[in-house]
Amino acid sequence: MLHHLRVRNLGVLEDAAIAPDRGFTVVTGETGAGKTMLLGALRLLGGEKAKTASVGPFAQEAIAEGLLGNDDDEVGVTRVVPREGKSRAYVNGNVISAPTLAEKIGNLVDIVGQHDRLALKSPQAILEIVDARLDAEGKRTRASYRETWGRYRDALGDQRRLGGDSMALERELDLLRHQAGEIAAAGLAKGDDLRMESIGARLRNAATIRENLFAVLSQLDGVTSGSGEAVSTLRKLAGIDPAFSEQSEVAEEIDARAHDLHRMVRLLAETVEEDPRALLELEERLTLLGDLKRKYGRTLNEVLQFGKDASLRVSELESLLAQASTIGGVVAGLEADLAGIGADLSSARRDAAGRIEDEAKAHLTELGLPAALLSIEIQPQAPGPSGADRVTLSFASDERLAPGPIEEVASGGELSRLMLALRLATKTPGGTIVFDEIDAGVGVRPPLPLDASSPTWPSPLRCSV
Repeated sequence: MLHHLRVRNLGVLEDAAIAPDRGFTVVTGETGAGKTMLLGALRLLGGEKAKTASVGPFAQEAIAEGLLGNDDDEVGVTRVVPREGKSRAYVNGNVISAPTLAEKIGNLVDIVGQHDRLALKSPQAILEIVDARLDAEGKRTRASYRETWGRYRDALGDQRRLGGDSMALERELDLLRHQAGEIAAAGLAKGDDLRMESIGARLRNAATIRENLFAVLSQLDGVTSGSGEAVSTLRKLAGIDPAFSEQSEVAEEIDARAHDLHRMVRLLAETVEEDPRALLELEERLTLLGDLKRKYGRTLNEVLQFGKDASLRVSELESLLAQASTIGGVVAGLEADLAGIGADLSSARRDAAGRIEDEAKAHLTELGLPAALLSIEIQPQAPGPSGADRVTLSFASDERLAPGPIEEVASGGELSRLMLALRLATKTPGGTIVFDEIDAGVGVRPPLPLDASSPTWPSPLRCSV
């Protein structure tokens, strides 16, 4: 449950705090007093998206803090919304993301707005209420149904594609095989384009490169000769005066590097040769790469990725076409599975609906509708993602009236009370349910009947939660 809530600089609220006690708490106030801001703070603590427009004028950020849970396991939650930038969330002082916050805290506080009451008119909303009371086995059955439905949907898609135009799939397969094979046959790998361009530049300019390398060798001959003489002279000086030892060592290093460079250049000069055949082969490879780029991508990496994707698609199509003779049996088998699991799910939902009816009726009695009738009917329909059930809710505020769809028979006040009763019947014990505008259409009369001593009814009590 919610033990404490503090809100700072959220909308019109500069600093406000509430500490709800166990049981029923009503928050009232004039329009614009900040009741909606309290709800907004709870929504923030539940992980909903933060809106910078809600930051008030009293500071540069809005802060919502809450203490939730039971007496033995409380959790402190803080949400900070700056005027600019992303919001921050903390649980027991540790930073946490908003989606994770929703997972951890969202089930501790259940907020029911006016649109939720209107949703009672939707069969899907009633179905979700019933599913909330499924027992453990029922929830496992529902999960099994959804997993089977997913496989059935995929199988139907495969069947439609095969039955619709298998020839088109065959044509696509042939094209993809050709494309993937053409790229694979080129034998290219990442980085080959750069390597081939470098080798091509060397082969095309082999004569010029060789000529310049020999010119460098001639120049280095003078360098190595001079560096050797410098080393000899500095060694003599170092023998006379040790102060020249450092210069002698530097000269030796220069001489060694000069001779190393001389050997490297000579080796390069001897290995660079004109090779028309190798150049022709390389030009052919570069032309092939250019053709592949023109058809499959602007770069070699894009070409290789296209080939990878094409190969994967080939495997998918081959697998799909291999199912052509068996896909009908697969679909029929999954339909049978859905029928069996759906029947088990329907039975579990009927049990859950019965529990909800009993508990909701008891709560309606507490809410001033002791003679109300409530019926949740589970009717068969074509299988769908949520099962093979159509769930409808019939209601009458008095047993003397004929139950009917709530949109036809329930007043605004009765709808609010019915929503509260249903939420109480499906909420985990110990949680907190917050109703926004729960008083909509609700009036309260005095406990004693009107008689001669009470000439008028008092004004209805109005409250906003």
